[in-house]
Parts: sequence; C-alpha cells; structure tokens
Amino acid sequence: MIPNRIVIDTNVCLDLFVFRDPRWSRLASALQSGAVVAVTRTDCRDEWRLVLAYACFALDADSQAAAGAAFDALITCLPAASPSPSQTLTPLPRCSDPDDQKFLEVARDAAATSLITKDKALLKLAGKCRRSGLFSIHKPEAWLATFDPPATF
Repeated sequence: MIPNRIVIDTNVCLDLFVFRDPRWSRLASALQSGAVVAVTRTDCRDEWRLVLAYACFALDADSQAAAGAAFDALITCLPAASPSPSQTLTPLPRCSDPDDQKFLEVARDAAATSLITKDKALLKLAGKCRRSGLFSIHKPEAWLATFDPPATF
C-alpha cells in the first residue's frame, strides 16, 4: 500500500465539491495540502461527470464545470493498468452493487490505504477487505477520526 493514498467515491465527492459539506473540511484541507493523495480512474471520473448533470442536483453548466474542475484539481486520474501479480493473488470481494465494484478495483490497483465512502454496499465489505490485507473502507467521519496528518517542518 502507498501511505496516504485514498479513493473517494462519488457521493463523498458530491459532499466535497458540490455541497461543500463542512463536516469534511479536514478531508478537503488534507487533499489541498497534499497530506493525502486521492486517486481515481477514467470510468469513475466519467461517472462523476454524469452525476453532476443529474436533474435532482439542478446544477447549471457553470456549477458543473466548477465541481468538475475542483475534482480534477484534487483527484489524480490514473491510467488504466493491470494489477500486479501480487494484487491478483488476493481477489476482491464482490460488491452487491456492480456499479460500485470499480471503486474497490481502483483502491486495490492503486495500492490505496483507504476507500472513503458512504455507500452501504461498499461499507459492508470493510471486514472482508481488512481481513484480506487489502485496504480499509471507511465512512468519511471514521476516516477523519483516524487520520493523522504528517508533520511539517
């Protein structure tokens, strides 16, 4: 695992970049300062862009562009890559929501330490991922409770 490398699912990204939920301000600050590095891949980023256009959010084109730019500024989109042989030896658990399986794949393939989500289907897999030695799966508030930013000198 790569220390302080995280994956953030779409719903938490909405909280960060659209709703600017103050509960996650420490997470936003950690991303901005580089204390953590968030990663994604193209299909997750594509989902993000589609969700921004959902009518229920009533985001105009400028708001969608601003949220997209904030995402792109703070989340690194990694090129598609095959997992290393050691990663394929430890299979991922199957998410009951096939649309969310990609977040597990990104966390594994990017050697992330944590997947931050509010999704119940992903959260149910936290124990399996931990026991397999993969990565942790946390709600944002639980991740923040354990996050210890690196000291700066």
